[in-house]
Amino acid sequence: MAESRTFTLNINGKAHTVNAAPRKSLADVLREDCGLTGTHVGCEHGVCGACTVLVDGKPVRSCLMFGVQAEGAEIRTVEGLAAADGSLHPLQQAFWEHHGLQCGFCTPGFLMLAVGALEENPDMSDDDIRDLLSSNLCRCTGYQNIVKSVRVAAAQMRGQARS
Repeated sequence: MAESRTFTLNINGKAHTVNAAPRKSLADVLREDCGLTGTHVGCEHGVCGACTVLVDGKPVRSCLMFGVQAEGAEIRTVEGLAAADGSLHPLQQAFWEHHGLQCGFCTPGFLMLAVGALEENPDMSDDDIRDLLSSNLCRCTGYQNIVKSVRVAAAQMRGQARS
């Protein structure tokens, strides 16, 4: 049995003290030790992107990072996107309005990938958006509505009228 270590993670603005094996992935720590099951685990090889979360504002494949490595970092999961009053983040709203999801398994990873990118650069071109989204896999949508959702959210995040 692997030795456990107690450490504290800052997730969505709240401290979570966990006791986990040092080799346990951040994705598993989030899901199993913190009860944040919105982060999905697909391939466990960093290929699919379903486990994407933000660590210090940057998209990270949480299946490729150990939980203990995130100690001291600001972690943001899909559970942290909506406002405290329950209103959806512009990207969540756009995915809902423009059918950017079907089965929903890949959606949290796409949301976190896109949020990280749009918060850094809300002026992404369609080519930039397509290039960004090509790093995550979806087996249902054909990507067109995901691209459209990100485009609409980007415009809203820039303060422009929706298209």
